[in-house]
Amino acid sequence: MRFAPARNDLFDSFFDDMFPTFNTASVMRTDIREKDGNYLLDIDLPGYKKEDIKISLYNGNLTIQAEHNDSKEEKDAKGNVIRQERYSGTCSRTFYVGESIRESDIHAGYENGILTLQIPTEQKKEAEEKKYINIL
Repeated sequence: MRFAPARNDLFDSFFDDMFPTFNTASVMRTDIREKDGNYLLDIDLPGYKKEDIKISLYNGNLTIQAEHNDSKEEKDAKGNVIRQERYSGTCSRTFYVGESIRESDIHAGYENGILTLQIPTEQKKEAEEKKYINIL
């Protein structure tokens, strides 16, 4: 059973409307399917630009990180600031894809707020080189 903290709906909804929060669960929803020897990932990143997204591969871990900065300013007729808001947020998600996967094996695209990744399911085995053992 999960317990949720008590909410004061009047103030919570007021602050939620003023300062929207983005968290990994609501922003980086991911669909994963397998097709033709590849994993196909569709990751929801609404409101992000292509240049806000970074994808890295290290030790078999594929990490997707998105960073968003926003600033809003409202002025009255005299040019005085009457409201100014700033938002900065980062979300990331990591998937283990295997140590034999290289960045050249992964294909990525971004359109209409959806990041698509194609990752091979079969991990390529590098040709084993014959090694000789010296006799002492």
